[in-house]
Amino acid sequence: MSDRDPQPVERQLPTEEARDLLALVREIARREIAPKAAEEEDAGRFPREVFTLLSESGLLGLPYDSEYGGGDQPYEVYLQVLEELAAARLTVGLGVSVHTLASYALAAYGSKQQQVEHLPAMLGGGLLGAYCLSEPASGSDAASLRTKAVRQGEDWVVNGTKAWITHGGIADFYTVMARTGAEGSHGITAFLVPGDAEGLGVAVPEKKMGMKGSPTAQVHFDDVRVPDERRLGEEGQGFAIALSALDSGRLGIAACAIGLAQAALDEAVGYATGRHQFGHPIADFQGLRFMIADMATQIEAGRSLYLAAARLRDAGRPFAKQAAMAKLYCTDTAMKVTTDAVQILGGYGYTADFPVERYMREAKVLQIVEGTNQIQRMVIARHVAGPESR
Repeated sequence: MSDRDPQPVERQLPTEEARDLLALVREIARREIAPKAAEEEDAGRFPREVFTLLSESGLLGLPYDSEYGGGDQPYEVYLQVLEELAAARLTVGLGVSVHTLASYALAAYGSKQQQVEHLPAMLGGGLLGAYCLSEPASGSDAASLRTKAVRQGEDWVVNGTKAWITHGGIADFYTVMARTGAEGSHGITAFLVPGDAEGLGVAVPEKKMGMKGSPTAQVHFDDVRVPDERRLGEEGQGFAIALSALDSGRLGIAACAIGLAQAALDEAVGYATGRHQFGHPIADFQGLRFMIADMATQIEAGRSLYLAAARLRDAGRPFAKQAAMAKLYCTDTAMKVTTDAVQILGGYGYTADFPVERYMREAKVLQIVEGTNQIQRMVIARHVAGPESR
């Protein structure tokens, strides 16, 4: 409809290295990810070769220590990389975010020996991770999880089922939260479980509204033996590790949401400037111009919000409230912007010939994963108004 190419996002980056990094990511996205996105999502195909390329390019461990194969990049930079990847294909952007989340427990709480032994392969050795917290009966109430790990000599024996696991069945390692003590949040411990562990099984992937190329499945643990040397942190520290990981992970979801929204805006503007009605491009009509202006403003506000939270994190300051705000606002923005993009394209927007219908379906999951937006509102309210009185 239009020869107008989308303009690259104007970014404030802290170093020349970061600018070069974003240029590399844009080139990979343009050449290797975007051209196949629609076809592969429709076919439900996971692009493992893309993740191999990202690992070889040093893009799967950006916020972690270079001593272990990471990129030594601040979250401010890492999140903007996620945004670019998600704009090309959400399955890829979200997959990198989940892998980073799965690597967090070891990078932040593992012993030096554990980090030396496992992190290099996880960050730059082509491995892919998954994060196992949710269960069929414990989603928002994650502290009520039932998967158990029982000590037997130098091993732990894990039994239970995890649900809604991104990369379930294709991951090379799983960061698993299991109950090792009493009920409640203080009886949970974190473990690093190999993807090929005996007794680990995976159900048929869920049939989803969107992100069909990203497998989401239940993961079953049937007497899976995990050596104590793969326990991460102290016994009973697992829930605190999980919450700490999710604070950072929510920023990853926020960045992915803005990337998806930006892709929808670019498509809508390209269509509106090329589609003529009544002798004029429809982008000339005030009703659509105001929609486009609102979409662009919401995206820019969301980007500023997640970057402000990232800069707090990089400075070593508390950022949990701001992470919840960013996740809430950016994912709600993605849902609204993608819906408006479908409206701007009209009947064409409702067809699979244009990507905005896929963007709209994909945006919905971002309001749900890593803490629903209702949970984000609870977190924010506790920071602002204090805990509930009940």
